[in-house]
Amino acid sequence: MDIPFNESYVQDVLNPQPPNYPRYAGPDQIPSHVPPELVLNCGFMTSPEFLADPYHFMASLHQNYPPIFYNMTPNSNSWMLTKYDDIMFALRSPEVFTNRDATPFPRDPNDYFFFIPQEIDPPDHRHYRKIAEPLFGVNGIKSLKEAIHDRAATLIERFVDQGECQFTTAFGRPFPVSVFLDIMGLPQDMRDTFVEWGDTMIHSQNRQEVADAFGKAVAYLHGAIKEKKANPDEGMISVIAHAEIEGRPLTDKEIFGFVCFLWIGGLDTVYAMLNNIWDWFAKNPDRVQEIIDRPDDIEHILHELLRRFSVTFSARVVIQDVELRGVQMKKGDRIFTCLPAGNFDPEVFPNPLEVDFDRPRKPNLAFTAGIHSCLGAHLAKMELTAAIQEWLRRIPQFSLKPGTAVTYKPGGVLGPTSVPLIWE
Repeated sequence: MDIPFNESYVQDVLNPQPPNYPRYAGPDQIPSHVPPELVLNCGFMTSPEFLADPYHFMASLHQNYPPIFYNMTPNSNSWMLTKYDDIMFALRSPEVFTNRDATPFPRDPNDYFFFIPQEIDPPDHRHYRKIAEPLFGVNGIKSLKEAIHDRAATLIERFVDQGECQFTTAFGRPFPVSVFLDIMGLPQDMRDTFVEWGDTMIHSQNRQEVADAFGKAVAYLHGAIKEKKANPDEGMISVIAHAEIEGRPLTDKEIFGFVCFLWIGGLDTVYAMLNNIWDWFAKNPDRVQEIIDRPDDIEHILHELLRRFSVTFSARVVIQDVELRGVQMKKGDRIFTCLPAGNFDPEVFPNPLEVDFDRPRKPNLAFTAGIHSCLGAHLAKMELTAAIQEWLRRIPQFSLKPGTAVTYKPGGVLGPTSVPLIWE
């Protein structure tokens, strides 16, 4: 089965139209150029083996599957990239692998918008990142250091004397989401509602549930943007609503696509990272003590934790025929870069499942790479640093509640569903 590729599509940021690139799903929709021996279903994201231990599963891809294979699922078929060098090449080659139409969230084709800046190709991409730089760049995030540490400390003080907590709800979720809402200029009393919508959008396997949750978010964000246009403040939504590119105001669809993308990105990623790291902390008290004993090495320590517990993936669409490792990829093919698997490539990171704080430092894929690297990377690092430092200052020894079986749920962000902790 072959679906024609739209050769004539040109991305127009002022008049957004859906690219309508081919989408394949299931065994009856395999492009004719895909070799049958490379068509596999590895159980990624949904199999019991994956959900029981996704990181060991992704590390095992290097031993159990070809470096590139065509992963077939009921919802989506795409080339799976697991090798570090291949993933880096894809992420750093927007002229071959585009972000257009690569996100999973359904949009009305008659009222289409781009997720900005994620879906915007060069050269327009840099204009949007420049708008966010004052708040999300290195200097902007540094200015928030004290406030972020204070919020972490305040949350921990609420339960430190109780000797236990459900980490996911007591700290893992409220800490980064609360910080993010402050930066965006959104009300804290909407936090739990936003979390519910975002959780459904990211983890539900039911497309109608995803569409319904997304619809609620769209309606709310339109109202929030309207309010910021009338009553400007220092938050990111207001900054975007009043921004200009080379002297022209952003259009309503540019503003909405920018705000919507940031809103989605701020709800789940750091939360999942925190859950993974604290689960590992609880099981490895000797390594926690090592972190406490090396306060000046926090940046290096965090870099290794991010490599070991990266939580996201990144999809692309092939817009120029290309060959990787002898595999022919054609225009219109979709690729899926398995970022955690890239961080477990044994040719780049020996003994990849081991957490080695003295590992020679190399760029990892926790925040992707290339021009579309994560806009919130500096914020995430600041939040994670504050969480580690403020928590270990108050609760240096803790463990999982006896009888706990840590489980994961399917979706585009990896994190335990529950991390119940106890301490004395």
